[in-house]
This record gives sequence, C-alpha cells and structure tokens, in this order.
Amino acid sequence: MVDTFKLFISAANDLPDERELVGHLVTEIPVTLGWQLNLTPMGKNAENKDLILDADYHLIIFGEDIRAPIGYEWHISRSAGRTPLFFIKTNIPRTIAGGDFLRRISRYPSLNSYASLAEFRKLVLTKIAQYIIKYADLFEIKSLELKNVSNFINELEDVEPNLLDNVTGEDSIILTRERFMPKNGVLLQSPDEEPSTKDPSKID
Repeated sequence: MVDTFKLFISAANDLPDERELVGHLVTEIPVTLGWQLNLTPMGKNAENKDLILDADYHLIIFGEDIRAPIGYEWHISRSAGRTPLFFIKTNIPRTIAGGDFLRRISRYPSLNSYASLAEFRKLVLTKIAQYIIKYADLFEIKSLELKNVSNFINELEDVEPNLLDNVTGEDSIILTRERFMPKNGVLLQSPDEEPSTKDPSKID
C-alpha cells in the first residue's frame, strides 16, 4: 500500500504564486493520503533526478521563459519514458527562448493552459484528483473516499485562491492522522471500510 502521494513541481522563480499555491491546494482533496511535495530549488546546479523519478506525479508550470533547471527536469522525465503534465500561463510576454520552447512542444499530449490562479487551482486539483481515482487500488483509497473525490471534482469551481493562508513555496511533507498516527508501533488506517475493488484501468 502507498500511503504518501509524491508530487514533483517544476516551476521557476518567475512563478512565485504558483509555487506557493500548490502546497496549499493538495490539502483540499478529500483523501487520507499523506503528501510529499518537492519543488524546483532556486539554487544553481541543483540535482533533482532521484526526486523526479520517484514522484507519482510531475507537474511543470511554465511562465515567460524556459529557465534552468526546468528544461533539465523535463528531460529527466522524458528520458525515463514519463509524461509530465504542463501548465502553461497565458496572457504574459515570453522570452525568445520561452516562445521557441512552446513551439517545440506544441504537439505534446499533456498541455494545459491557464490565465488566472483560479483556473490554475481548478486544473491542478482536477488532474491530481483524477490520477488518484485512476490508481485508487495503489493508494488503497476506500470506497467512501473514492466517492468523495469524484464529488469533489464535479463540484470544483473557479475560485480565486487566498495566497495568505497556509501556503508553502518549499519542499514539504503533509501527514494525515488517519494513516500516520502511530498506536503501539502500528500505523492507524482510516475508516473501517474495505478498500476499493475498482480496476484502475477501467476508471476514466
């Protein structure tokens, strides 16, 4: 059983609000999973390969330019046969390098565009929640949790997020009481309900 959802977020320093927001967003999804969030470090020559390859999900948030080490992080994922999800900010000027990079990836299958933080929030939450549903057995999502996540997706609205509350722009680990509170040396599992028996391959 996987108790922690590992998320790697590639985002350069031209997107400070998005960097901070992602750590806040995931706690909205109604699951008992813990979260491990790793972001592109702002220092030079940072080595992220192991974190990227170990992640369950890799988001790339693209702004005005393909700044280092974003291109390197994308190359790591692609070289390993993975398909990171792009979130491309619109209505902003691009550098020449940034525009060239967007043209190169124009036929890439996992491109998502957003113009506001409200759109960004809805897109990111929808994509991550859909992934959790798809791999419900891997994460041992209970039937009630599965229903709650489905309802959560259906009820999502474009709401401008508040960047002043509980945000994080750095690596973080978020644990839940249901799965991670020890009792006599044993981790407690959430609700007394059987795990979902749905076949992840049959979930849209």
